[in-house]
Amino acid sequence: MPQVAVYNVEGKTVGEMDLSNEIFGVKPENGLVHEAVVAQRANARRSIAHTKTRGEVRGGGRKPWKQKGTGRARQGSTRSPQWVGGGITFGPRNQKNFSIKINKRVKRQALFMALSDKLADQHLIVLEGMVTEPTKTKTAAIIFKRLPVGKSALVVSPMSQPLLLRMVRNLPNVTMVTFGSVNLEDVLAHQSVVFLKDAVPLFEHLYRK
Repeated sequence: MPQVAVYNVEGKTVGEMDLSNEIFGVKPENGLVHEAVVAQRANARRSIAHTKTRGEVRGGGRKPWKQKGTGRARQGSTRSPQWVGGGITFGPRNQKNFSIKINKRVKRQALFMALSDKLADQHLIVLEGMVTEPTKTKTAAIIFKRLPVGKSALVVSPMSQPLLLRMVRNLPNVTMVTFGSVNLEDVLAHQSVVFLKDAVPLFEHLYRK
């Protein structure tokens, strides 16, 4: 059974905590993690680019010149694709769907692999609690400076805590989420993961078989 060090706000180790082997003891597979990351990014992608066809561009209702006798090529509308200001042929449309279907079990397993890798590299720790008084960013900065965390940290809390969020939201490279909002991309994007102690059993219960 994997174990993780528990720290207090003074940055001192106060013990160890047993973790679920099904979640924090999974052997990483780079291919599976990559597949899950690609799917998550694709599913979060919004189709923004949009061009208008000749039927949607305003104007161009009148034939620009008569069919015969001018010596010029016949034209039916000034909004044809070959005209400046005309419609676009085969341009991007906002109806495009970028989503990629991924098995729910694969998605969860990739998250477990990322957390297990953080634990193996000693980049996952448990914090006994956070001081929320005074509610200043400086207080949170001092606490994180005492902890063995990297340049960036993902803080996992047991519930929504407005006071704590207010303290950490202005810290560069520190992101705070609740235990139910932990996702693969956030775990990989931060060098360290800091679980508040009360969030660990809730997170394990959420993903327990």
